[in-house]
Amino acid sequence: MSHLVPPHGSACVRPLLLPREQRSEARARAGGLRAIPLDSRAVSDVLMLAMGAYTPLEGFMGQDDWRGSCVDMKLASGLFWPIPITLPVPSDLADRIRVGEEVALTAGRSGEILAILEVGEKYAIDKETEAEHVYRTRDARHPGVAKLLRQGGVNLAGRVLALSEGEYPARYPGLYIRPAESRALFVEKGWSRIAAFQTRNPMHRSHEYLVKIAIEVLDGVFIHQVLGELKPGDIPAEVRTRAVRAMVDNYFQPGTVIQAGYPIEMRYAGPREALLHALIRQNFGCSHLIVGRDHAGVGDYYGPFDAQRIFDQLWDGALETTPLKLDITFYCRKCAGMATSRTCPHDPEHHIAISGTRLREMLSTGMDVPPEFSRPEVAAILREYYAGARAAQAGSEP
Repeated sequence: MSHLVPPHGSACVRPLLLPREQRSEARARAGGLRAIPLDSRAVSDVLMLAMGAYTPLEGFMGQDDWRGSCVDMKLASGLFWPIPITLPVPSDLADRIRVGEEVALTAGRSGEILAILEVGEKYAIDKETEAEHVYRTRDARHPGVAKLLRQGGVNLAGRVLALSEGEYPARYPGLYIRPAESRALFVEKGWSRIAAFQTRNPMHRSHEYLVKIAIEVLDGVFIHQVLGELKPGDIPAEVRTRAVRAMVDNYFQPGTVIQAGYPIEMRYAGPREALLHALIRQNFGCSHLIVGRDHAGVGDYYGPFDAQRIFDQLWDGALETTPLKLDITFYCRKCAGMATSRTCPHDPEHHIAISGTRLREMLSTGMDVPPEFSRPEVAAILREYYAGARAAQAGSEP
């Protein structure tokens, strides 16, 4: 009998991907429908719906669910949901679509038909309300707000019938793990208390320390990588995967970690996105989410522990997955190891602050990476990637 946390708002995971035997007929029908090209975030959301990561959603949100999610973090049904999942389109396109029509949702770059949307509603977007509540700012320099302001002015809502998972299963074999599959893996291992570790960067020594703390108190850790589109300058998932594997193989007890990836695109919504990450990990079967410093943040828009504090604002029963709140970590020269302010008695002058930003700066300029920042096996993989990137850039210069 499974002792995993239940999926969010449902007795079982609810993927929207049609069974394989039904897809050919559905694709043929979709080929005759009006095509709606999707941007990268909408593609990501379709794929998240397809795999069941957004259980129990049946498609893109209508106006009542959109407003409730933005303002109260609740759907119209009262179910907790911290960030709206919507499909924005330009107003002139929305004018040509009637409620009750079926449309084909296509990947903007490849043109592949990913899903059929049964349009149940269309409504104008109050972008200021969404920015203020979800991102806590209307500043157009915030990447999430900037994307919100660029998107079309009307949301299409309705049930989604997913026909494809895009390139992800073939591109990331063994890494692309659906919620039903992660749950089966946890049951097979006998795990019931699992921490998810969200990452869009290679793991440095602070990340390693956070994961090992979780392993000490729980059954295992699900290192869950972002495979969706990232900011310019972020390291590709293929390189990150190799780097994480090098760390796990050399510095973790076998059988304590599962590495996986999923097709989400970051919104950089800080506290609200931390809540969404916890909800998603509940669907994957994780009882905890590691929440460290500035989870899902960007720039100085959020305080370093705002993403931890927002969990304290939730009502009973909102979420089953709980945060594993961990302090800022650093390398202490006097301790000769990783520590936090709760475990290290030494003055800050002995501390080495470790961050992904600083690590990327060292690698991009060809500096040596000290062992306090990164394990040598990991640094070697990242140096190889950055050396190739510098060579490619030099070759393209006139």
